[in-house]
Amino acid sequence: MIKSFTVLDLLDLDLKEHDALDLHCIGGRPGLTRDIRVPDINRPGLALNGFFDNFGEDRIQVFGRGETAYLQELEEAGRTEVFAEYFQHQMPCVLFTHGLDPTPAFFTQAEQSHTPVLKTDLPSSELSSRLMRALSNVFAAVETIHGVLVEVFGIGVLILGDSGVGKSETALELVERGHRLVADDAVEIRCIAGNILLGQGANRALGHHMEIRGLGIINITHLFGVGAIRENKQIQLVVCLEYWDSNKEYDRIGAEDRTREILGVKVPILEIPVKPGRNIPIIIETAARNERLKKMGYYSAREFNQSVLKWLESENARSRYVQNSHEEHHD
Repeated sequence: MIKSFTVLDLLDLDLKEHDALDLHCIGGRPGLTRDIRVPDINRPGLALNGFFDNFGEDRIQVFGRGETAYLQELEEAGRTEVFAEYFQHQMPCVLFTHGLDPTPAFFTQAEQSHTPVLKTDLPSSELSSRLMRALSNVFAAVETIHGVLVEVFGIGVLILGDSGVGKSETALELVERGHRLVADDAVEIRCIAGNILLGQGANRALGHHMEIRGLGIINITHLFGVGAIRENKQIQLVVCLEYWDSNKEYDRIGAEDRTREILGVKVPILEIPVKPGRNIPIIIETAARNERLKKMGYYSAREFNQSVLKWLESENARSRYVQNSHEEHHD
């Protein structure tokens, strides 16, 4: 959980396209340093009627068309005393959607209480979904792991292993083969919505650079183009590279599904031994294809086991038939 996230930090979020909030502050600027402590929003319908039991004052207050129309009705009726009572609560900010403006009396109370007044042209439903996504990401549990994250055939593959085992070189070959780099060396992982692991580079300033021993630092974007990178990706498979150990028994069938737990989420993991002559990038490509098949409900190892069982059953049946025929012949 982050230590501090203010209303000003919310305004400064660099969100693009379908994630953009399009927020700007129209009042209450002294309160922009107020903390947002809860990744949730509140629609203050009951509070505008003076009912403050279980009022979500620690949440961002969202005013849509209905709430704004009610503010106008209260002001026209001269019932503005509820505004003063409303702003006695220390909410992070009030946010108006649909490009709407607060009524004059409401705005005055917000200014006097130093409560930030934000505004967006987005409709309430769209703003709510985008804001919840943004806050979920901000308040998500975070872990930084030493490794490389690449997208292979649409599958986010986190490559782990000891220093010098060839993680970056493997990722470079995958990029050369048309796949995309997300992060090298340090991968920042966030747990979104309780079961989605989203990985990105831990240091945005370094961008999509890679360190290749004997070559130095290279810029993937400049060498391979913007199509060879992406900003973040869901982690769906972990590949652990390790030096070949002749005394270790490696899985040769893949019937057992192994997982690694990251931030409370279990992710499929493969251990791939590295030695001269093994084409690790092709193995990872095949693993990614196989993982996609699993998500579609097709398990190669299980099918192999079923085929072996069918073959054994047919062999047993054939043996019994031959044995019975032989006994009948002797009778």
